[in-house]
Amino acid sequence: MENWRQQPWVFLTFIAPAAFWLLLFFLIPLGWIWFFAIGEREGPVDIVVTWTMSNYAEALQPIYLQLFLKTLWIAVLSTAICLVVAFPVALAICFAPSRYKGLLLLLVILPFWTNMLIRTYAMIAMLRQNGFLNDGIGAIWTAVKFLLTPVGLDGLMGERFEPLALLYNNTAVVMGIVYIYLPFMVLPLYANLEKLDRSLVEASLDLGASQIRTFFEVIVKLAKPGIISGIILVFIPALGTFLISDLLGGPDSQLIGNVIERQFRAANNLPLGAALSFLLLYLTFIALALRAWYAAREEKADA
Repeated sequence: MENWRQQPWVFLTFIAPAAFWLLLFFLIPLGWIWFFAIGEREGPVDIVVTWTMSNYAEALQPIYLQLFLKTLWIAVLSTAICLVVAFPVALAICFAPSRYKGLLLLLVILPFWTNMLIRTYAMIAMLRQNGFLNDGIGAIWTAVKFLLTPVGLDGLMGERFEPLALLYNNTAVVMGIVYIYLPFMVLPLYANLEKLDRSLVEASLDLGASQIRTFFEVIVKLAKPGIISGIILVFIPALGTFLISDLLGGPDSQLIGNVIERQFRAANNLPLGAALSFLLLYLTFIALALRAWYAAREEKADA
């Protein structure tokens, strides 16, 4: 294969459209937001760049730091749940007969065919007081009460079923994030597990290792690149989400993304919103830097 240095104009021709797009629609707007963070409002719409750090100082007040920590906790919890749910799914697809793999992968990516807003509203239909989930739990409650009645234990079930409060709280936000971003965890895991050398699994079992030990010592370790990719793909958007918490969360379920959105719209305080946005961006960079440092450390240890 020829080195790109030997044909620089060919390389530039291919890379120029993408570079221009990134410059025009990502780097320049990001730069404007960065300048907003060190500016001050003058009038309803004007912002003057004064190189002030007061917006960052305000963004670091305890009320916002608590929201940052809460957002970080919900993003970590949602990512962990996605990993626990997605790993068996990816493993099942990987070991499924070849004729079913296409269908199973289609089911995984099927939610992408609908808008994220519609999917989030679908969660409301699932989780509301008279939603499908409470209806299902109510049906189970009725069946159990019916079975306990002949033995006189129906009193343990109470007089009537009380619907669970599944919507407009932190649990609903976590469930919404897991529901929306689960395919982003399944797909990289499947891509990694599909390349798994199955002879290593067979060798582990033949040498006397239990299935649980084989799973953790062989499969999980070999799937580490897919796990890391899935975590990044889920954790970063979960960290900045605001639509899910806005629709599924209650007054106590607001995340830092909701505060940023309000600063840019209702409060019209673009400097503070920009400072909060960049603090969130710095937090993401720190997470990615830690991941790169850990990967480099692993490669150095393996060498």
